[in-house]
Amino acid sequence: MDSEPRTDLTRHHDSGGWLARFAGRVLVLCPRCGGRALVIPRPGLSDPKYFGELLFQPRRLACGGCGAVADWTPEVQGAGLVGAVLGGTEDPFFQRPLWLQTRCVGRILWAYNEDHVDELSAYVGAHLRERGGARPTRSMIARLPAWMKRSDNRAEVLAGLETLRALAGQTAPAHRSDCAHERGDRPRAHRSMYFRGGPYES
Repeated sequence: MDSEPRTDLTRHHDSGGWLARFAGRVLVLCPRCGGRALVIPRPGLSDPKYFGELLFQPRRLACGGCGAVADWTPEVQGAGLVGAVLGGTEDPFFQRPLWLQTRCVGRILWAYNEDHVDELSAYVGAHLRERGGARPTRSMIARLPAWMKRSDNRAEVLAGLETLRALAGQTAPAHRSDCAHERGDRPRAHRSMYFRGGPYES
């Protein structure tokens, strides 16, 4: 795999999509062996109609290396479900350290999965950045930290994203990033709720 930063992207249009669209598949540190595990919606569930529903779907953590398995279900509060909270270097469901982490510009650069890395690369590598979407303040791009948006950090951030891209293809504990550990930097819970008619299935 080519480890050179991507430099062919000159334009990026922010469609206003938010971070939840990358929460369908999250690469994490296995709690048992320290290798790469996968967090996905529990098998057998119907596909969500909206990306936001991914924050309320029951989840399964599975490690192909050691066979570890764990399940997560959203908290039921009254007539609704309490959603997972996105952001930070831990996955929003099991609070496991993300597998895709690396040091960059004196900070920690992270992503949930390869598609997340691709979207960040497209934005950071663009010399022309266009805003769009009906709710730009909820956009993942709009909420990126200033250090990722600065043009003088472009080369280093792109190199960091290529490091994450290569790391996504690794699975063994020995390939774990030296910064993939618990640091308690989860965002403050905003208690998002999901309501619907009828009983909830776990």
